[in-house]
Amino acid sequence: MTFSQPPANRPRSTGLDKKTSAILSYALGWLTGIVFLFLGKNDPDVKFHASQSIVFFGAVSVLNIVLSVLGSLLGALGIIFGLAGLVLGLLALVVWIMAMIQANRTGGVRSELPLVGKFVAPYADRLAASVN
Repeated sequence: MTFSQPPANRPRSTGLDKKTSAILSYALGWLTGIVFLFLGKNDPDVKFHASQSIVFFGAVSVLNIVLSVLGSLLGALGIIFGLAGLVLGLLALVVWIMAMIQANRTGGVRSELPLVGKFVAPYADRLAASVN
């Protein structure tokens, strides 16, 4: 009688392979980042992708809220803040698409976000290290 071994790159907690977990950690921004931070806590690469998602998309969400509040308080000058929010949203969209493509291309191995990785990675490292 033979027993098959599960593939070595499958984390026990999610049942998904590393590549799929890394891609899905970006799927809904910081929300899926939080989910995969805890589901993929046994895989440091998945934790890093999830942490990057939380740090980057969380910061984008906070900045969009700040820009919206400032824009609503400043009346006519608020148009400038509205345009800044639009530019920020377009940047986030580009980074989101590129992050999922990169996670797919690297097979889920740890890699920094495109365009903003050097700014986000140190904070993602700290967040990933804090979850056991």
